[in-house]
Amino acid sequence: MPVFLNKQKIKCSACGTVPQILKGRYRNLCPVCHVIRFFEERCRHTKAKWAGTPFHLLGWQVEEVIKPLFGTLKPDGTRQYRTCYVEIPKKNGKTEFGGGIGIYGLIADDEPGSEVYSAAGNKEQAGIVYQASAQMVRQDEILKNRLMVRDSVKRIFDSQTASFFQVLSSETDTKHGISPHMVIFDELHAQPNDQLWRVLTAGTDYAREQQLVLVLTTAGVYDPHSIWWKMREKAIRIYEGKEEDDSFLPVLYIADKDKKKDDPEDEKVWIRVNPALGHIFTLDKIRRDFKEAQKDPVNYSDFLRFRLNIPTAQIKQYLPMDDWDACGPARFTAAGYKKFEQSLVGRECYGGIDLSSKIDLTAFALFFPPAEDDEKWKILIKAYMPKDNIRNRAERDQVPYDIWEKAGLITATPGNVVDYAFIRRDIQNAGAIYNIQEIGYDPWKATDLVQRLQDDDGFVMVEMRQGAKTMSDPTEELYIKAKQRIIDHGGHPVLRWCANNLTVKKDVNDNVQPDKKNSKEKIDVMVAGIIALGRAIIHEETYCVYNERGVLAI
Repeated sequence: MPVFLNKQKIKCSACGTVPQILKGRYRNLCPVCHVIRFFEERCRHTKAKWAGTPFHLLGWQVEEVIKPLFGTLKPDGTRQYRTCYVEIPKKNGKTEFGGGIGIYGLIADDEPGSEVYSAAGNKEQAGIVYQASAQMVRQDEILKNRLMVRDSVKRIFDSQTASFFQVLSSETDTKHGISPHMVIFDELHAQPNDQLWRVLTAGTDYAREQQLVLVLTTAGVYDPHSIWWKMREKAIRIYEGKEEDDSFLPVLYIADKDKKKDDPEDEKVWIRVNPALGHIFTLDKIRRDFKEAQKDPVNYSDFLRFRLNIPTAQIKQYLPMDDWDACGPARFTAAGYKKFEQSLVGRECYGGIDLSSKIDLTAFALFFPPAEDDEKWKILIKAYMPKDNIRNRAERDQVPYDIWEKAGLITATPGNVVDYAFIRRDIQNAGAIYNIQEIGYDPWKATDLVQRLQDDDGFVMVEMRQGAKTMSDPTEELYIKAKQRIIDHGGHPVLRWCANNLTVKKDVNDNVQPDKKNSKEKIDVMVAGIIALGRAIIHEETYCVYNERGVLAI
């Protein structure tokens, strides 16, 4: 048994209590003081100005986590809580705290053959807690002499007890057959599914008398099916007294926790949900972050999630529309747009196709890089919709598709589905007018059209799947160019409508991509433009920098 009863009623030498158990190296300490002493004597900070200094736990770490988690015991002397869910904003000291807890579980928790896992959505994220632990080991002579650190496999091994600390991620192929004594789940919101959670928690505690799962996370994007959302909701229900589970400890530093809608601009809320304020960072730092967040919808969404733990269903309107409108004429006219098209005849450009659904809006776009240094990037678009659907769609969606079709701003293809032959003819005609270098496309339902354009018509077709890997750079570049007002879009109303609708989703690595699912209306024309811009900037990056500024003298 990893703990033993204090039958002699010995007082803790640190706090004076008569603990139920004594354990570990410090036999005259209660379980809580034992953890605190371990941090202070064996662990050192690893980053910034605190690097190398003794790890003195912050108030929230002691009062909200260590005391209840390690000090609440069952009659047999084992810990009551088996899961501790901590949701706390970024930069409040959770990562190094998790690293220290991991080392404690490895060598100080009286668990022979202890298996400690640092778990996260991907290997890089999972390695963050491990790196903190590994550096703490290297900085302490006793830990360094006892433990073996193997960075190549991200493992810390204790030969005295055959225990180890190992990194696991959702990308790990083999996770079954493990028997975790302790699991530190970092950023649970980034888990792509619940597989890793189930592997590490479901039925793994039979061989461990006091298995502990410690979740350290910030808020994520709202997804009722995610394991993070399920655990968060469980934690809130237990906090509110709506659910009973004496093995689950909720620690919530979140806005809106007490059934009231907190104002994200209220500094009192900032202070309440950031317990490390004044220790790790200052109120002025949050003020600066908020000021910057107000300039950018992506940053504002991040501010809500990472500074206040307010989940966001989506990132709101992506493009600053005042800047977008300044990138075209004050008043759109068909004649003006015709002149705009004619001014680009013969120019080098890159295409993008978003076929969407055959019953929906489909788009073809061309992006023209600047021919001269002071020229703007220019974009032309063509939008398509089945003729038989236009009136019904206009009435249903309250969008003027029918008016745009009469004005020549949308091409109506015969029948009740988009005729891809129309799109192909338009691309053929565009190829005769403009110097199209490449055409990017999403491969979804595009196989036949792409093959004809490539094999029969001679266009260079490049696949661009709708994922963060290919779409993040051009999506961000579109925002930058719009913000700098170096795009000329000719004022096309359909393009503006899609620009106004555009929202993006963001992954754990801060990559963004257009989010059709959560955009309030159609964004297909804008997606085609982003694909075209993606091909253009890839080739722009291949230009030699000396063509722009010449060779610098040394």
